[in-house]
Amino acid sequence: MKAFSDQFSVSTRGKGTYEVTPEVSKMVRASGIQSGTATIFVQHTSCSIIIMENADPSARTDLHAYFDRLVPEDEPYFVHTCEGPDDMPSHIRMCLTDVDKNVPVIGGRLALGTWQGLFLFEHRRAPHTRRIAVSIIGE
Repeated sequence: MKAFSDQFSVSTRGKGTYEVTPEVSKMVRASGIQSGTATIFVQHTSCSIIIMENADPSARTDLHAYFDRLVPEDEPYFVHTCEGPDDMPSHIRMCLTDVDKNVPVIGGRLALGTWQGLFLFEHRRAPHTRRIAVSIIGE
């Protein structure tokens, strides 16, 4: 059994989805692991990692709009607002989507479906630099 770990950063321009599939795929190739599992983990509590449609950007546009309606900003019942009106909503959105994904590695490649991609889902309005840790185990 082999193990490989590395990290990379993603600079965001604020709310939205940012594809990270190429960076993770590069790490899988560098690991030399042919069969195993890749764990992709974002080290923050106001963004998340998702698997989403990567062919038609309108699918992500709809996702963004849905989350804006699902967890709106400026709700009077939010207490945790020290970093602004998007502070608590960003944490709730992260909890709903989570900070990690596990993807099988088969034949030395991520076993994503034809239209699937890995995305950093930024929940804050301001630009941020996000750290993503990747761990790959297998043979």
